[in-house]
Amino acid sequence: SPDQYLAPRSAPTDSAPAGTLYTCPMHPQVRQVGPGTCPICGMALEPMLPATEEDDTELRKVRRKFWIAAALALPLLVVAMGPHMFSVSMDATVARGLRWAELVLTTPLVAWLGLDYYRRGWVGVRNRSPNMYTLIGLGVLVAFLYSLAAMFVPGVFPARMRDGHGMIGVYFEPAGVIIALVLLGEWLEVRARGKTSAAIRRLLDLAPRNARRIDADGREADVPIDVVRVGDMLRVRPGEKIPVDGEVLEGESSVDESMLTGEPMPVGKRAGDRLTAGTVNANGGLKMRADKVGGETVLAQIVAMVAQAQRSRAPLQRLADRVSAYFVPAVVAIAIVTGGVWFLIGPEPRIAYAVINAVAVLIIACPCALGLATPISVMVASGRGAENGVLFRNAEAIEVLAHVDTLVLDKTGTLTEGKPSLAEVVTLDDYGEREVLTLAASLETASEHPLAHAIVAGARARGLTPAPVEDFAAITGQGVQGRIGSRKLALGNAALLQALGVAMPADAALERLHASARTVMHLVVDGRLAGALAVEDAIKPRAAELIAALRAESLHLVMLTGDSEPAARAVAAALGIEDFAAAQTPGSKAERVQALRARGARVAMAGDGINDAPALAAADVGIAMGNGTDVAMESAQVTLVKGELGGLLRARKLSAQAVRNIHQNLGFAFIYNALGIPIAAGVLFPFVGWLLSPIIAALAMSLSSVSVITNALRLRTAKL
Repeated sequence: SPDQYLAPRSAPTDSAPAGTLYTCPMHPQVRQVGPGTCPICGMALEPMLPATEEDDTELRKVRRKFWIAAALALPLLVVAMGPHMFSVSMDATVARGLRWAELVLTTPLVAWLGLDYYRRGWVGVRNRSPNMYTLIGLGVLVAFLYSLAAMFVPGVFPARMRDGHGMIGVYFEPAGVIIALVLLGEWLEVRARGKTSAAIRRLLDLAPRNARRIDADGREADVPIDVVRVGDMLRVRPGEKIPVDGEVLEGESSVDESMLTGEPMPVGKRAGDRLTAGTVNANGGLKMRADKVGGETVLAQIVAMVAQAQRSRAPLQRLADRVSAYFVPAVVAIAIVTGGVWFLIGPEPRIAYAVINAVAVLIIACPCALGLATPISVMVASGRGAENGVLFRNAEAIEVLAHVDTLVLDKTGTLTEGKPSLAEVVTLDDYGEREVLTLAASLETASEHPLAHAIVAGARARGLTPAPVEDFAAITGQGVQGRIGSRKLALGNAALLQALGVAMPADAALERLHASARTVMHLVVDGRLAGALAVEDAIKPRAAELIAALRAESLHLVMLTGDSEPAARAVAAALGIEDFAAAQTPGSKAERVQALRARGARVAMAGDGINDAPALAAADVGIAMGNGTDVAMESAQVTLVKGELGGLLRARKLSAQAVRNIHQNLGFAFIYNALGIPIAAGVLFPFVGWLLSPIIAALAMSLSSVSVITNALRLRTAKL
């Protein structure tokens, strides 16, 4: 269970606020308050949500330990290798003196600087999850203890192992230098891993620290952002960041919303328009009302969603998890076999060859690279997506979207602006246009649908005032109904008329309206059709160009809409979409998606309304247009923050590149171990006389994890 590795609470550090939760990048089920190490893999834990200021405590700690290790390891190398490299002859006294110098230099490396690695390795064994530090600890301690025995109890070794001075060969230098190289690798790894959270920190940095609040008496003062409350009036001056989410009350300006969309063009704002925290006011002064503050703002929700995605597990990780579960025991077994074979059939001194090759096998094997291959790419891809207006709910969404071959699109709000306007009103019998429009607007006042907003706005533009409605009810996929006084009203599409048993009369004006490319809503009063209202919705800018680009990604495009056949056909023709269906209910949309999947298609569904929620949930991956309803976004695995079609293309490209990056990392890790372990075991020795020094093995082991992280970081600059 996730709580299996929930560590005990620990005291906060100077660099982390009290209560900061930390987790392991490889094992997100590990959580604890405050920094520490993972009990499964031994890696340093990271904050679940990075602070605005980078916490470099762990980096400084590892860096300091490495420089101390380097100060000991370099003279150790000189003492151990110098006489051999320069063929210096020396008597027994000098030889023994140098050996004591090796011991003095190695002991603090092994007994102090390596102590944390032994502890991490032992914790892994105790939790039945031996890790890379288990291998490192075994390798170092075997070499060090062997050398101590050779130095202090040489009589236990065969006489043929003695050198010209009567001493047994020691391996203090590999044991000490391995610790220094592991520290170097950890330093490079922690520094590289810190860059994976850079995207979240940049998002956090977008939030201003202060806001200019306007008090009830009209006085203005700068206050900390934490004290701003819903309903406060705020002033945003030119060049300032929008402090919270809200609505423009006065003024006009252009706002840079690139942090939401990735698009550099500023967006014009005036009274009634929405503002988002973290966006930048350009050249005009604005007075706004705070509607969402703190964790309720769009920016805060984006940060939370990215952090959640970064800690989730991709299906591709399952293979690495299965391999890792058996990896360390297998490596230990290989090391034992290696030592045994060299001891039985190796050249003299056989015991020395057995020890050195077994240590090389233990050191070069690096399950860390295998475990990091997937989560590191997911972390970088999630952050990159957030910077470009694409939010992945989890790692699975990234992986699945890369393999999608069919994209189902809603029309209203997805392909069109979702901001329809009232185009025409047709009346029947003795009803007048103003009466039909007033009754329709009265019903739609309580609705959140874009078509409802168009009808209400059209009525108000004509100076009409909606009346209060009782018993209001929304019928998903059909329309709305209610009562004004004693009159029962209903407004909706042809499906609503059919459900109510209202016949469509033969009327030329009504037939002309149905034949147009507009959306038609019918008004029913006391069971009789009183009129119809036509609403038109413009296709989004660049929609045709982006649809063509999506088709170029080898995607089969399908448009599903609850709109009429003529309106659907007109939009499909304008965008070049051949496969479409009109008059769709929420249930029929979901059934269509399920039918596509049943035929073997991998389906993504993009929509923005409540009526899209069932289809979004039925698809392999649901994509919510962020300008839509909360219900749609809750049902989706991917959210496009500003609901623009360009986000669809960016999401598709980013997911494909992320999956390709994961494959590269996994391939590198598998190939590295497939080649490195046999070479360390000495399989090339009978043919070319090559043996792998444990020092070279330690360097290769350290750099393998760094290489995986560096490859994942390339996603930060991938072209979208």
